[in-house]
Amino acid sequence: MTDFITWTANPILFDHGVTIRWYGLMFIIGFFLGYKIMERIFRHEGAPEKWLGTLLIYVAISTIVGARLGHVFFYAWDYYSQHPIEILYTWEGGLASHGGTIGIMIAIILFSIFVTKKSPLWTFDRLVIPIALVGALIRIGNLFNHEIYGHPTDLPWGFRFIVNMNQWLAGAQPIFTAPSHPTQLYEAGCYLALFALLMWMYWKRNAEKRPGLLFGVFFIALFTSRFLIEFVKNPQEAFEVGMTLNMGQLLSLPFIAIGIGLVCYACSRPTVALNFPNKFAEQIEAEKHHRNGKNK
Repeated sequence: MTDFITWTANPILFDHGVTIRWYGLMFIIGFFLGYKIMERIFRHEGAPEKWLGTLLIYVAISTIVGARLGHVFFYAWDYYSQHPIEILYTWEGGLASHGGTIGIMIAIILFSIFVTKKSPLWTFDRLVIPIALVGALIRIGNLFNHEIYGHPTDLPWGFRFIVNMNQWLAGAQPIFTAPSHPTQLYEAGCYLALFALLMWMYWKRNAEKRPGLLFGVFFIALFTSRFLIEFVKNPQEAFEVGMTLNMGQLLSLPFIAIGIGLVCYACSRPTVALNFPNKFAEQIEAEKHHRNGKNK
């Protein structure tokens, strides 16, 4: 019995005319499930159906743009400042979760100003629930890509990843890392646990009655787990070698502080009464008009 796992999963799921990678599939599944979760929440609260499609567009665009710009400015500005056109080459990889978070925050503020006319906390408190699930699925995609793994370990669940991926896909023999921490799975597990916690808080404890509470718990739990896991994760860029705290950890600290502030704010404010008609508001309005028409 070996005391490590040799990971030989192919990052490409399908390659016949159209190439489908596991990473992209996880992204799509995440957005689909996220949409269905938000749809259920909107139905539960009677929010306008048209908001949901608009929200999906805001989130999808802001996630990609924010994650790309986060990678460019936080991790590789020296390179992209000399090759600015390559900022657009998102298919070559290079996305940063902290940048995606900032992008989504900006998008939700704009969404709240121009669409809902409500406090951004109303959207944040609900949106973070599926985002935790999406984050877990994306980390599974990283596992299939043999990327973002950790330091060597002698623990029995250490993974040997392929380092010459392009050559291996072309037919060469694989070259493996030493057994390493599967930090993708560590993060995916933490994010799934956070997703379960947020679902429980929303559906069983009515946490949405305290604006900012779900959002704050999300920030604290997600970025604290990210901060701790970074201690056993390999540096993502050369400049991080030798740093006491790497870039991912430094970027996590402000989000943890914001999360603590949000939880304190939410717990110090009175609860907000909510009405749950269990149907989309527009459907209720249409039924009212229909009944009124019959009564005439």
